[in-house]
Amino acid sequence: MTIEYPWYDAINGKEELMQGDFIEECPLIIPPLEIPTEVNEVEARINKYNVVVMSQSCDIVYKKLEFILVCPIWPLSNFENSLLKSPKVSKEDLRKGNISGYHLLNKCKIDGFKKDYSVVDFRSTHSVDFNFLVNLAQRKTKRLRLLPPYREHLSQAFARFFMRVGLPIDIPSF
Repeated sequence: MTIEYPWYDAINGKEELMQGDFIEECPLIIPPLEIPTEVNEVEARINKYNVVVMSQSCDIVYKKLEFILVCPIWPLSNFENSLLKSPKVSKEDLRKGNISGYHLLNKCKIDGFKKDYSVVDFRSTHSVDFNFLVNLAQRKTKRLRLLPPYREHLSQAFARFFMRVGLPIDIPSF
């Protein structure tokens, strides 16, 4: 007997935003290199990314945040042409969670959301205005949600990346 744990669910866009929700084409504001202190308005670039919500669901539901943390998601094929070209790095390393700053997600087979393996990029974390992101998510008819225990696994991988400590002098190898 095989027990199945689905990775994803396609939820109604009106449902409350939660950690592990995917937002397609989320506009992220890229400010100019310098903003003079006496200026109230500046021109900024807007890039659209597919993102996953990283902020804790309880903080979102109880509106304890002004900004929601998101990370971009990329198709695995983007990494096969760059990061994974190195002979020291493999897809298996990525699968095992051995490549700091990145997390592999399984394929999605849900109609309307089908995709190959994808990679969450912890190195490009962004914060998005709470009300803006909730409004954007709820304007979608449906959106994809990462389900437990995979959502918690993603959160744990992010925590490991965020809390890492580089020592100035390490214990020498035996």
